[in-house]
Amino acid sequence: MKLDEFTQLEQCPSYLPQALQALWYEQQGDWHKAHEIVQNAGDSDSAWVHAYLHRKEGDLSNARYWYRRSKQPEFTADLHQEWNYITLQLLGKI
Repeated sequence: MKLDEFTQLEQCPSYLPQALQALWYEQQGDWHKAHEIVQNAGDSDSAWVHAYLHRKEGDLSNARYWYRRSKQPEFTADLHQEWNYITLQLLGKI
């Protein structure tokens, strides 16, 4: 699936990995649903999205914790760029 296809989905497909589901909900403006999805997931991709969500929230110390758990570098560019980057990377895995 391409990024533009993902962003145009009207509903979140249940077959997507949790990390991508969370990114879809976050894009729709439902930060809490996105956080709920990744909060208890144990995989590194979900931890990466979890880090992004806390960075967006402004909780940088919590974000740093989740970046370390995900084994991804802390992103310093704008949030929109980070969302696009993570989404592209995760879409490339499916």
